[in-house]
Amino acid sequence: MKPAIRQATGNDLDIIVDFQLKMAFETEGLELPQESIKPGVKAAIEDENKGIYYIAEVNGDVAGSLMITREWSDWRNGWVAWIQSVFVKEKYRRKGIYSALYQHIKNKVLKDEFKGIRLYVDNTNIKARKVYSALGMDDSHYRLFEWMKEF
Repeated sequence: MKPAIRQATGNDLDIIVDFQLKMAFETEGLELPQESIKPGVKAAIEDENKGIYYIAEVNGDVAGSLMITREWSDWRNGWVAWIQSVFVKEKYRRKGIYSALYQHIKNKVLKDEFKGIRLYVDNTNIKARKVYSALGMDDSHYRLFEWMKEF
């Protein structure tokens, strides 16, 4: 099953919002407020400077999505793509959906649109860590620190 990969449009807003709500609950046990998520997803769909969502479709069904944001690397004199907001519908898991989305982003690196790919993953999300490792990514020598305001 080889999914078609395309950039998200406004027509994908509700499905991406649904994916984000499910992803937050599945991976971190968070019940995010839809009224906060929907405007954030909409803003990224409408402004590529905020993020770009990509959709994987199988026979017209949206099977999964991810978003990339850009980080400037002065060391590499170019942009690094950060993969975020990954979600694949349960019935499509372990069928190459994420791999196809990842390869789409990797092809952008190979065409020199980006200098590399980064992502972060919750330490307890063992399944995702195995997927990323199988695709050739490693958990680099960097460690992520954060401070976030509560919802």
